[in-house]
Amino acid sequence: MAESPLNVAAITSRVHVLGLKWLAKDNELTALAEPERHIRLGATPPAGKTLAEREAAAAVQAHALAAAGYPAAYDARTKGWVTPVEDQGGCGSCVAFGTTAAVESAVRVANNNPNLAVDLSEAQVFYCYGKAAGATCGTGWWPDGALNGFKTGVVDAACFPYTAGDQNCNLCGNWKDRLTAITGWTAITNTSAMKTQISSKGPVSACFTVYNDFFAYSTGIYSPDVQSGVAGGHCVCVVGYNDAEKYWICKNSWGANWGESGFFCIAYNVCGIDSEMWGINGIVDTGWRNNQVIRGLWAIDQDFNAWAYLSDYGWKKLSNNSDNIFYDMLTQVMAAKAAGHAVSVHLTNGVIDQIYS
Repeated sequence: MAESPLNVAAITSRVHVLGLKWLAKDNELTALAEPERHIRLGATPPAGKTLAEREAAAAVQAHALAAAGYPAAYDARTKGWVTPVEDQGGCGSCVAFGTTAAVESAVRVANNNPNLAVDLSEAQVFYCYGKAAGATCGTGWWPDGALNGFKTGVVDAACFPYTAGDQNCNLCGNWKDRLTAITGWTAITNTSAMKTQISSKGPVSACFTVYNDFFAYSTGIYSPDVQSGVAGGHCVCVVGYNDAEKYWICKNSWGANWGESGFFCIAYNVCGIDSEMWGINGIVDTGWRNNQVIRGLWAIDQDFNAWAYLSDYGWKKLSNNSDNIFYDMLTQVMAAKAAGHAVSVHLTNGVIDQIYS
């Protein structure tokens, strides 16, 4: 049984004796009492699944190294697809953070814009969708339910900011105009498919068994000292991998002061990390896009064919369902481009159908 707080000197000694490839150090989490550490987790498998069974399944996963279809090493951070590290605080809401991080990256990938300001509401994911499913800070949740919530849509973080602690669903007044939704998600159980998904479509969500020594992780490629004992399940976002050194690169939700600036590397085939990952199929290109500067305009006098280049979202076609609306929007776009001022546009399946200056 782990001590409270954790004895990091003892963990360091065990890491050395076992020849593990990572370093431990004291941090904010190791100083906490055991119940306070454990509530920083929150991945609870549904009925019929256990953390131990997931570990056993992952331990025998075959990793095809440098297989065709994906690079031998990949790190989405170097592409700019990964949004800043967050901190779930004293609530078992890791599922909301691990899935939201994957969706935020998918939004950047879909728009081919690594600088796109996207910050979605983990609070809505956990305190609205999660609460409706019976999830609390003490019980945790599982990614399937969170990703189903994303199919309906999730607002930006400013509409419902996150604070740790069970609370009511409290969305802003115009929340229906601020939703980001996914087209769907896929549970992936093949490691080659996991790497293909990460390197082509963006980071994925994953859950794994946390042993007590993991809280003290500082740097390196983590693998557990199983004698430190199981703390619980945790959900993170996998942003890359390395076949030569056989590890996954993960974005955690314990703040940027933990681990490698909020990230960590974990060895293949340990802790159940390889047993299942959740990938985002696509982003629904419908909703309001605010503060967009028209960077370019292309039009041809044929079939009412006109396109505008939005500063954050690239080329989008103007709807031609109505002659009057088409010409009105074209006039607004031309004026906005000439003046250099921002506009708000509404997209329906990627087509501009409303513009407000």
